[in-house]
Amino acid sequence: MTRPLESRSVVVRGIRALGAAVAFLTRVPVVGSATFTGVDLARGSVVFPIVGLGIGALTGIVAYLGARAMSHLVAATLAVAFGIALTGALHVDGLADTADGLGARSRTRALAVMRESSIGTYGAVALVVDIVLRVSAFDALEGDHRAITVATLAGGLSRCVPVASSALLPYARTDGGLGAALSHNATARAITAVVLAIGTALLVAGVLGLEATLAMLVVLALTSVSTWRWLGGYTGDTLGAASEVCEVTVLVVAVALIGGR
Repeated sequence: MTRPLESRSVVVRGIRALGAAVAFLTRVPVVGSATFTGVDLARGSVVFPIVGLGIGALTGIVAYLGARAMSHLVAATLAVAFGIALTGALHVDGLADTADGLGARSRTRALAVMRESSIGTYGAVALVVDIVLRVSAFDALEGDHRAITVATLAGGLSRCVPVASSALLPYARTDGGLGAALSHNATARAITAVVLAIGTALLVAGVLGLEATLAMLVVLALTSVSTWRWLGGYTGDTLGAASEVCEVTVLVVAVALIGGR
């Protein structure tokens, strides 16, 4: 009787982990989401890249289909708006908060600023630049079907960055927070998430996927080193910001590479 019960327990944990990942990264209704714990989220971080692939693919589809019926710029804008709505502005919120924290004069003040609900000048500028770059990238593809491929790459690769960063860095806050959940058994999960992200990128786009992977690794290295030097570790906001920077970087790099061929 022990083995069937253990197997059932493993399946239940897996389902809860997947549900926690979807509930955390998107605004898709998930049954039982109110009961998910930090442990469920930590386990679910392994499949962040897979959830990201779905987010990216749906965003790319909106851009591609929208360009069939309206101007490329309008379609691109709608696609970016759809992606932000689907994720509940999770990562752009982290980007804005992190940017505002950069204006603080000390580590302690930066951590405090990032917890404030208001958005300052740095955060507003970061959001404008982020959204303009996203819209411009989709607009540059001019309704090409590769918009789906590029968005899928960006969505999947960027979601492994926070998982990897949480393994590379300690948690910067002493009073806890949602981001602290990802530090649980972080190394093994980070390796799995990165392998999943890279493997799917290569399957989805071949050489372009490899080039996009290199861009992701550069962003991961730069954001991890800069966050370590600035705060001595990561927070939930810096993880979201790193993911957002990676997603935009992959979009821009992929579009530039496609345009150069």
